[in-house]
Amino acid sequence: MNTYILPNEHGKNAAPDNETRPARLPLPNPLPQAGEGANESLRGFHINANAVFIHDNLDDLSFAVAQRIAESAVQAIAARGMFYLVLAGGETPRRCYEKLRDLAIDWAHVQLYLGDERCLPRGDAQRNDTMVRVTLLEHIAIPPGNIHFIPSELGAHAAAAAYAAMLEQIATLDMVLLGMGEDGHTASLFPDNPATESAALVVPVFNSPKPPPERVSLGINTLSKVRQKIFLVAGAGKRSALEQMSHGVLLPAARVADAEWHIDRAATLPPT
Repeated sequence: MNTYILPNEHGKNAAPDNETRPARLPLPNPLPQAGEGANESLRGFHINANAVFIHDNLDDLSFAVAQRIAESAVQAIAARGMFYLVLAGGETPRRCYEKLRDLAIDWAHVQLYLGDERCLPRGDAQRNDTMVRVTLLEHIAIPPGNIHFIPSELGAHAAAAAYAAMLEQIATLDMVLLGMGEDGHTASLFPDNPATESAALVVPVFNSPKPPPERVSLGINTLSKVRQKIFLVAGAGKRSALEQMSHGVLLPAARVADAEWHIDRAATLPPT
């Protein structure tokens, strides 16, 4: 596992002033060796991380992941004719979608899904699909038939069954975007919640510690089987969970196998 500190537009790798977005180049593949000066506690991060990228700020993180998505879309469409992308809710992914909508992507050959959803009425402002529609879908040309959101208004059990039946028709999902809560949860898989232990493709979630109490989430095994797993983690509030995982605590986010983590410096720096 590599830890890599990315330069920003003011770093030593910046291009001349007459070039646009100088430091926001495609992330290297294969991934580079650990960056000098990387936070030592993250070098051992946890066994399921294949790489950790440390960004100066949320803006740099968001643009880097947006580029990662665009590059993977081109590769998947060229290889298999379609790109199967699972989106995440939350503030950090929202910032990424604001960048993503301006990139050149053949949306006609992208199929969109959600990693989790809250059991609220359709159109509720707190639903993940509402945020995705406002932030991304209203700004891109994607066929309505390419959008596959969780019908959580049906209730957790019915929605999980319906979404699982649809996902069973897909051989492999190409990429999933994931956030992480301050308690280490990802999607709607929370610590000590029975849904996190379920082997089901899609799981109903009850008694969530965050409102609303009923949710629907892709299962932990489903997330781990996606070709590319990308975490977006920003803010000092995430530091404690990262430190726990660096010491081997298997919080739900740490259980997603072979993931690529993008973290801003605020989440890695010790308290001042």
